[in-house]
Amino acid sequence: MGMTQVTTLECTLCGAEYDPNQIIYTCPEHEGVKGILEVTYDYDAIDDAFDGDLGGPIASQWKYEAFLPVAADADIVTLNEGGTDLFDAPNLSDALGVETLVKDDGRNPTGCFKDRASAIAVTKAKHADRDIITCASTGNAAASLSGYAARGGMDCRIFVPGDAPTGKLAQPLVYGADVLAVNGSYDEAYDLSVEVTEKYGWYNRNAAINPFQVEGKRTVGHELADQSIARGHVPDWIVFSMGDGCTIAGAWKGFKEFYDLGYVDGHPKMLGVQADGASAIHDAFHDHEDIDDIAETLADSIAVGRPRNTIKACRALEQSGGTSVLVSDDEILAAEKLLGSTEGIYSEPAGVTPVAGVQTALDRGIIEQDETVVVVSTGFGLKDTKSAEKATGGVDRIDPDIAEVEGLYGTAEEAAADD
Repeated sequence: MGMTQVTTLECTLCGAEYDPNQIIYTCPEHEGVKGILEVTYDYDAIDDAFDGDLGGPIASQWKYEAFLPVAADADIVTLNEGGTDLFDAPNLSDALGVETLVKDDGRNPTGCFKDRASAIAVTKAKHADRDIITCASTGNAAASLSGYAARGGMDCRIFVPGDAPTGKLAQPLVYGADVLAVNGSYDEAYDLSVEVTEKYGWYNRNAAINPFQVEGKRTVGHELADQSIARGHVPDWIVFSMGDGCTIAGAWKGFKEFYDLGYVDGHPKMLGVQADGASAIHDAFHDHEDIDDIAETLADSIAVGRPRNTIKACRALEQSGGTSVLVSDDEILAAEKLLGSTEGIYSEPAGVTPVAGVQTALDRGIIEQDETVVVVSTGFGLKDTKSAEKATGGVDRIDPDIAEVEGLYGTAEEAAADD
């Protein structure tokens, strides 16, 4: 049984259309993986099928199953991903000088946003009778896919750059995946995964080329629109970090769908934030002539020199009336400490890059102080503890002597007097 709600796969470059029920990753009319495909839908059919309680509870992303590109007879592989909270952040708001909310997607089952896409990938791979699934990753997608492959009873083979954080590599190993650390960059690991897919026929989850992965990610846009209904207002800005460009593209597509269907009044502007050492999408959006394909940033999840979804990301920024900014690694580290110390939310560097971006956008007058901002944290902090150590300076070591404590905080009497 096919996907009745999906009409076609359309090339973002030439408009060529392909049967969505086949396994195809990019348009063959273009060299390499340049011909990224867009999933298009019959929104009348989706509107008829969708029966979710708008503004009500969100148990998981499957509240929006009517919007998702899976066949009606497919066995859903899920760990109850999605349905993450949208937190008020009064302390962070005071620190930044603008009303800020936090969508904490680090609370997904494997600790990252990419679980939304992995659930779709494994579901579709099993429905296509594939036994092996693969992807290239800086770490998070590897962990996510490995967990869902284990859940779905599939073999998983992962390609990561040799310098991927060890904490992220431990996860896929525990999940039973084969983890192949490539002596090279993420882009080299990515190219190898594509070559392997062509030669061995393994199902490829790479969100930058597998057209259905962005579709899973767009559920965060559905949720944010749904949560806006519950709160009674739409935020002025939604802020994401950008690596390959898939995440912000998917989020915008999902929110815009709810807006176009009349489910929500208004839509936000999208702010994309990149590290200044990995700025290809930002440079393309602002028409910079010299676009460097070198990615040098401690935020490994967005350390992408050759993003494959630049077109979709730039479209999201443009259609929403938004823009992009760059931040430094030092600003990212400061944001990690700021978010944790103000709201008790522990996020990895890429997850707090939006917080750094809000500060930059405020300083540049892009975001006004009377606006409302949502930052989306895409990964849990334990994914990269080394960066957290850099952000905080580490622990204070003392001898087991009360005098050591008094030296830091004064005597108990002095501390009580200060209170």
